[in-house]
Amino acid sequence: MRHLIAALSLAAITLLPAAHAQVAPKKTDHGPRVDAMMWVGNSFFYYNNSLHNHFGKLSESLGDKPAVRGTSVTVSGSGLDWHDMESLVRPNGIGRYSFVGDNQIRFNPPGKQYDTVVMMDCSQCPVHPQLQQSFHETVKKDADILRKQGIRPVLFMSWAYKDKPEMTRQLADAYTKAGNDNDVLVIPAGLAFAKAIERKPDLELYVADKRHPSLAGTYLAACASYAALMRKTPVGATYTAGLPPETAKLLQQAAWDAVQDYYTAK
Repeated sequence: MRHLIAALSLAAITLLPAAHAQVAPKKTDHGPRVDAMMWVGNSFFYYNNSLHNHFGKLSESLGDKPAVRGTSVTVSGSGLDWHDMESLVRPNGIGRYSFVGDNQIRFNPPGKQYDTVVMMDCSQCPVHPQLQQSFHETVKKDADILRKQGIRPVLFMSWAYKDKPEMTRQLADAYTKAGNDNDVLVIPAGLAFAKAIERKPDLELYVADKRHPSLAGTYLAACASYAALMRKTPVGATYTAGLPPETAKLLQQAAWDAVQDYYTAK
């Protein structure tokens, strides 16, 4: 009986979402303020009218000026190695003009269009036995490409599947190691998911497939990205993505706490 109880206790512990990475990040500050960002990834970014839109509205509601310009470049089901980074950030390419106001076009200054690129691999690529090597190789290659053009690379740590909470720590460690190996800042969105789940287990951060984010999940990811990139708390933002104010506040605080915990880990 004692062995059975011990086994059940161990199983219960392993099912809890790990809120910390075992590997501590070396880089905790990306440098100057973000002004123009490209988000390179997959459907985890484009769900719910795109993470970059929520980030921009969150930033605007917190009084950041000038407004942060954002562009999302996503391919459904893609890994980071599906994207041709050199082509995406070519001068006077993507981002050469923006739609503003009543469908008017504004031409942006010629040359480099972005100061920051946020990159995410497929949801399991960094920890998949057949794909994790490609993840590390692609991060190095893309980080080198971006730096040669004076663009800061940033990694976006994705979240665990709803029914596989053990992925939280696995992904956290994989992204942190890649960040450390390449001197790249990591946005700990996956740890923010775990933090919010710990605080309110009945809050639904996923859609029915248990992988993609609900609106609350996307908003939480935007808050974590804001906390990491702007180095300011999202708590108090008036933009809530239409979520109830108390839910938005919980997500804002969970994101801020997760980012602070991650960057101060030893």
